[in-house]
Amino acid sequence: MIVTRFAPSPNGMLHLGHAYSAIVAHDLAREGGGRFLLRIEDIDGPRSKPELAEAFRRDLQWLGLEWEEVPAQSTRLVRYEQAARDVLIGQHGVLYPCTCTRAEIAASATQTGPDGPIYPGTCKGRSIDPNRPDAAFRIDMAKAMEIAGPLIWRDALVGEQAARPDLFGDVVLIRKDAPASYHLAVTLDDASDGITLVTRGADLFAATHIHRLLQELLRLPVPVSHHHDLLMDESGQKLAKRRDSASLKDRRLAGEDGLALAKALRSGNLPAGISLGR
Repeated sequence: MIVTRFAPSPNGMLHLGHAYSAIVAHDLAREGGGRFLLRIEDIDGPRSKPELAEAFRRDLQWLGLEWEEVPAQSTRLVRYEQAARDVLIGQHGVLYPCTCTRAEIAASATQTGPDGPIYPGTCKGRSIDPNRPDAAFRIDMAKAMEIAGPLIWRDALVGEQAARPDLFGDVVLIRKDAPASYHLAVTLDDASDGITLVTRGADLFAATHIHRLLQELLRLPVPVSHHHDLLMDESGQKLAKRRDSASLKDRRLAGEDGLALAKALRSGNLPAGISLGR
Protein backbone atom coordinates (compact mmCIF):
# COMPACT_ATOMS: atom_id res chain seq x y z
CA MET A 1 0.00 0.00 0.00
CA ILE A 2 1.24 3.48 -0.85
CA VAL A 3 1.45 5.78 2.18
CA THR A 4 2.38 9.43 1.63
CA ARG A 5 2.46 12.44 3.91
CA PHE A 6 2.29 16.22 3.96
CA ALA A 7 4.33 17.60 6.84
CA PRO A 8 4.15 21.39 7.20
CA SER A 9 5.83 23.41 9.94
CA PRO A 10 3.57 25.91 11.77
CA ASN A 11 6.00 28.82 11.48
CA GLY A 12 4.08 30.67 8.78
CA MET A 13 0.96 30.38 6.66
CA LEU A 14 0.75 27.90 3.79
CA HIS A 15 1.05 29.23 0.23
CA LEU A 16 0.55 27.88 -3.29
CA GLY A 17 3.77 25.86 -3.13
CA HIS A 18 2.46 24.00 -0.11
CA ALA A 19 -0.87 23.44 -1.83
CA TYR A 20 0.89 21.90 -4.83
CA SER A 21 3.01 19.64 -2.60
CA ALA A 22 -0.01 18.47 -0.60
CA ILE A 23 -1.98 17.76 -3.77
CA VAL A 24 0.87 15.71 -5.25
CA ALA A 25 1.14 13.59 -2.10
CA HIS A 26 -2.64 13.25 -1.78
CA ASP A 27 -3.17 12.23 -5.39
CA LEU A 28 -0.33 9.70 -5.49
CA ALA A 29 -1.79 7.99 -2.44
CA ARG A 30 -5.34 8.00 -3.81
CA GLU A 31 -4.25 6.72 -7.24
CA GLY A 32 -2.50 3.82 -5.54
CA GLY A 33 -5.41 3.04 -3.22
CA GLY A 34 -3.30 4.11 -0.25
CA ARG A 35 -3.25 6.58 2.62
CA PHE A 36 -2.43 10.28 2.77
CA LEU A 37 -1.21 11.50 6.16
CA LEU A 38 -0.89 14.94 7.73
CA ARG A 39 1.93 15.45 10.22
CA ILE A 40 2.58 18.79 11.91
CA GLU A 41 6.33 19.38 12.31
CA ASP A 42 6.23 21.68 15.33
CA ILE A 43 9.64 21.51 17.03
CA ASP A 44 11.06 24.73 15.59
CA GLY A 45 11.26 26.42 18.99
CA PRO A 46 9.53 29.79 19.42
CA ARG A 47 8.92 29.99 15.66
CA SER A 48 6.32 27.22 15.93
CA LYS A 49 2.84 28.62 16.44
CA PRO A 50 0.34 25.95 17.51
CA GLU A 51 -2.64 27.97 16.30
CA LEU A 52 -1.45 27.72 12.70
CA ALA A 53 -2.07 23.97 12.60
CA GLU A 54 -5.83 24.54 12.58
CA ALA A 55 -5.46 27.00 9.71
CA PHE A 56 -3.53 24.30 7.82
CA ARG A 57 -6.38 21.85 8.27
CA ARG A 58 -8.89 24.40 7.00
CA ASP A 59 -6.67 25.09 3.99
CA LEU A 60 -6.43 21.40 3.06
CA GLN A 61 -10.17 20.94 3.49
CA TRP A 62 -10.77 24.02 1.30
CA LEU A 63 -8.65 22.39 -1.42
CA GLY A 64 -10.84 19.30 -1.25
CA LEU A 65 -8.21 17.00 0.25
CA GLU A 66 -8.91 14.19 2.70
CA TRP A 67 -6.29 12.92 5.13
CA GLU A 68 -5.50 11.00 8.28
CA GLU A 69 -3.66 13.00 10.92
CA VAL A 70 -0.78 11.44 12.82
CA PRO A 71 0.83 12.76 16.04
CA ALA A 72 2.75 16.01 15.77
CA GLN A 73 6.51 16.07 16.21
CA SER A 74 6.20 17.70 19.63
CA THR A 75 4.71 14.42 20.93
CA ARG A 76 7.69 12.38 19.70
CA LEU A 77 10.59 13.97 21.58
CA VAL A 78 11.37 10.87 23.64
CA ARG A 79 11.73 8.82 20.45
CA TYR A 80 14.26 11.28 19.04
CA GLU A 81 16.26 11.34 22.26
CA GLN A 82 16.32 7.55 22.53
CA ALA A 83 17.48 7.06 18.95
CA ALA A 84 20.27 9.60 19.37
CA ARG A 85 21.40 8.35 22.78
CA ASP A 86 21.04 4.59 22.33
CA VAL A 87 22.02 4.10 18.70
CA LEU A 88 23.91 7.06 17.28
CA ILE A 89 25.89 7.78 20.46
CA GLY A 90 25.76 4.49 22.37
CA GLN A 91 25.90 1.81 19.69
CA HIS A 92 27.77 3.56 16.91
CA GLY A 93 29.50 6.48 18.65
CA VAL A 94 29.08 8.77 15.66
CA LEU A 95 27.87 11.97 17.37
CA TYR A 96 30.07 14.59 19.01
CA PRO A 97 29.24 17.89 20.78
CA CYS A 98 29.88 21.17 19.01
CA THR A 99 29.67 24.72 20.36
CA CYS A 100 30.52 26.60 17.15
CA THR A 101 28.23 29.42 16.08
CA ARG A 102 27.04 29.94 12.52
CA ALA A 103 29.24 33.02 12.24
CA GLU A 104 32.31 31.04 13.33
CA ILE A 105 31.54 28.30 10.83
CA ALA A 106 31.03 30.77 8.00
CA ALA A 107 34.33 32.42 8.82
CA SER A 108 36.35 29.19 8.97
CA ALA A 109 34.68 27.01 6.31
CA THR A 110 36.65 26.37 3.13
CA GLN A 111 34.03 24.36 1.26
CA THR A 112 30.37 24.79 0.38
CA GLY A 113 27.75 22.04 0.26
CA PRO A 114 24.03 21.79 -0.52
CA ASP A 115 23.14 23.61 2.72
CA GLY A 116 25.86 26.26 2.55
CA PRO A 117 29.29 26.37 4.28
CA ILE A 118 30.52 22.90 5.23
CA TYR A 119 31.49 22.56 8.89
CA PRO A 120 35.29 22.27 9.04
CA GLY A 121 35.34 19.90 12.02
CA THR A 122 36.53 22.46 14.58
CA CYS A 123 35.08 20.64 17.61
CA LYS A 124 35.81 17.10 16.48
CA GLY A 125 38.25 15.59 18.95
CA ARG A 126 37.83 18.38 21.47
CA SER A 127 36.87 17.64 25.07
CA ILE A 128 33.50 19.39 25.39
CA ASP A 129 30.97 18.80 28.14
CA PRO A 130 27.99 17.25 26.30
CA ASN A 131 25.63 18.80 28.85
CA ARG A 132 26.60 22.38 27.98
CA PRO A 133 23.44 24.32 27.01
CA ASP A 134 25.18 25.75 23.97
CA ALA A 135 26.26 22.36 22.62
CA ALA A 136 24.70 20.81 19.54
CA PHE A 137 25.61 17.31 18.35
CA ARG A 138 27.08 16.65 14.92
CA ILE A 139 27.53 13.37 13.11
CA ASP A 140 31.06 12.23 12.35
CA MET A 141 30.24 11.70 8.69
CA ALA A 142 33.39 9.78 7.78
CA LYS A 143 32.92 7.32 10.66
CA ALA A 144 29.19 6.93 9.99
CA MET A 145 29.76 6.20 6.30
CA GLU A 146 32.43 3.65 7.14
CA ILE A 147 29.98 1.85 9.41
CA ALA A 148 27.14 1.99 6.91
CA GLY A 149 29.08 1.10 3.76
CA PRO A 150 27.86 1.93 0.23
CA LEU A 151 24.18 2.88 0.11
CA ILE A 152 21.60 3.56 -2.58
CA TRP A 153 18.12 5.07 -2.64
CA ARG A 154 15.53 5.44 -5.37
CA ASP A 155 13.62 8.45 -6.57
CA ALA A 156 10.47 7.63 -8.51
CA LEU A 157 11.20 10.37 -11.06
CA VAL A 158 14.95 10.07 -11.69
CA GLY A 159 15.78 6.53 -10.60
CA GLU A 160 18.43 4.95 -8.41
CA GLN A 161 20.90 7.18 -6.59
CA ALA A 162 24.17 6.42 -4.81
CA ALA A 163 23.98 8.01 -1.36
CA ARG A 164 26.48 10.87 -0.89
CA PRO A 165 25.85 12.28 2.60
CA ASP A 166 29.50 13.35 2.69
CA LEU A 167 28.51 16.27 0.46
CA PHE A 168 27.07 17.91 3.60
CA GLY A 169 29.96 17.30 5.98
CA ASP A 170 29.33 16.76 9.71
CA VAL A 171 25.74 18.02 9.92
CA VAL A 172 23.90 18.75 13.17
CA LEU A 173 21.51 16.00 14.27
CA ILE A 174 20.68 17.31 17.75
CA ARG A 175 20.20 21.07 17.84
CA LYS A 176 21.12 23.32 20.74
CA ASP A 177 17.46 24.25 21.18
CA ALA A 178 15.74 20.99 20.17
CA PRO A 179 16.18 17.23 20.62
CA ALA A 180 16.49 16.65 16.88
CA SER A 181 17.33 18.38 13.63
CA TYR A 182 15.06 18.18 10.62
CA HIS A 183 17.16 15.30 9.24
CA LEU A 184 16.86 13.09 12.31
CA ALA A 185 13.25 13.91 13.15
CA VAL A 186 11.83 13.42 9.66
CA THR A 187 13.70 10.16 9.14
CA LEU A 188 12.36 8.71 12.39
CA ASP A 189 8.86 10.10 11.76
CA ASP A 190 8.54 8.64 8.28
CA ALA A 191 9.50 5.22 9.63
CA SER A 192 7.08 5.49 12.58
CA ASP A 193 4.23 6.55 10.28
CA GLY A 194 4.86 3.77 7.78
CA ILE A 195 5.57 6.13 4.89
CA THR A 196 6.36 4.18 1.72
CA LEU A 197 6.62 7.12 -0.70
CA VAL A 198 8.30 10.30 0.58
CA THR A 199 6.89 13.16 -1.49
CA ARG A 200 8.53 16.57 -1.19
CA GLY A 201 9.96 19.36 -3.31
CA ALA A 202 13.05 19.06 -5.47
CA ASP A 203 14.80 21.53 -3.15
CA LEU A 204 15.06 18.70 -0.59
CA PHE A 205 16.46 16.14 -3.04
CA ALA A 206 20.00 16.35 -1.63
CA ALA A 207 18.78 15.92 1.95
CA THR A 208 17.70 12.39 1.09
CA HIS A 209 21.37 11.38 0.97
CA ILE A 210 21.60 12.09 4.71
CA HIS A 211 18.29 10.41 5.44
CA ARG A 212 19.43 7.24 3.68
CA LEU A 213 22.50 7.10 5.93
CA LEU A 214 20.37 7.54 9.05
CA GLN A 215 17.97 4.83 7.89
CA GLU A 216 20.91 2.44 7.70
CA LEU A 217 22.39 3.37 11.08
CA LEU A 218 18.99 3.23 12.80
CA ARG A 219 17.88 0.09 10.92
CA LEU A 220 14.78 1.75 9.47
CA PRO A 221 12.79 0.92 6.32
CA VAL A 222 13.88 2.69 3.13
CA PRO A 223 10.92 4.32 1.34
CA VAL A 224 10.93 5.39 -2.29
CA SER A 225 11.24 9.16 -2.79
CA HIS A 226 9.33 11.44 -5.15
CA HIS A 227 10.86 14.92 -5.45
CA HIS A 228 8.38 16.99 -7.41
CA ASP A 229 8.92 20.30 -9.20
CA LEU A 230 8.59 23.57 -7.29
CA LEU A 231 6.32 26.54 -7.84
CA MET A 232 8.51 29.52 -8.75
CA ASP A 233 7.74 33.24 -8.62
CA GLU A 234 8.40 35.81 -11.33
CA SER A 235 12.04 36.16 -10.26
CA GLY A 236 12.66 32.42 -10.57
CA GLN A 237 12.75 31.80 -6.82
CA LYS A 238 10.67 29.14 -5.12
CA LEU A 239 7.66 30.43 -3.23
CA ALA A 240 8.51 31.02 0.42
CA LYS A 241 6.58 31.89 3.56
CA ARG A 242 8.68 34.97 4.18
CA ARG A 243 8.01 36.45 0.72
CA ASP A 244 4.67 35.19 -0.49
CA SER A 245 1.85 37.43 0.80
CA ALA A 246 -0.94 35.49 -0.92
CA SER A 247 -1.30 32.70 1.62
CA LEU A 248 -3.91 29.98 1.22
CA LYS A 249 -5.72 31.46 4.20
CA ASP A 250 -5.86 34.87 2.47
CA ARG A 251 -7.26 33.27 -0.67
CA ARG A 252 -9.74 31.19 1.31
CA LEU A 253 -11.06 34.13 3.35
CA ALA A 254 -11.30 36.24 0.20
CA GLY A 255 -13.82 33.77 -1.17
CA GLU A 256 -11.65 32.07 -3.79
CA ASP A 257 -12.83 28.63 -4.90
CA GLY A 258 -10.41 26.14 -3.37
CA LEU A 259 -11.61 23.22 -5.48
CA ALA A 260 -11.07 25.24 -8.65
CA LEU A 261 -7.59 26.24 -7.46
CA ALA A 262 -6.68 22.60 -6.78
CA LYS A 263 -7.94 21.60 -10.23
CA ALA A 264 -5.84 24.34 -11.83
CA LEU A 265 -2.71 23.26 -9.95
CA ARG A 266 -3.26 19.67 -11.03
CA SER A 267 -3.60 20.66 -14.67
CA GLY A 268 -0.63 23.04 -14.67
CA ASN A 269 -2.88 26.06 -15.22
CA LEU A 270 -0.89 28.20 -12.79
CA PRO A 271 -1.70 31.75 -11.65
CA ALA A 272 -0.03 34.63 -13.48
CA GLY A 273 3.65 34.96 -12.62
CA ILE A 274 3.93 31.41 -11.24
CA SER A 275 5.78 28.62 -13.02
CA LEU A 276 7.07 25.11 -12.31
CA GLY A 277 10.78 24.47 -12.02
CA ARG A 278 13.50 22.66 -10.08
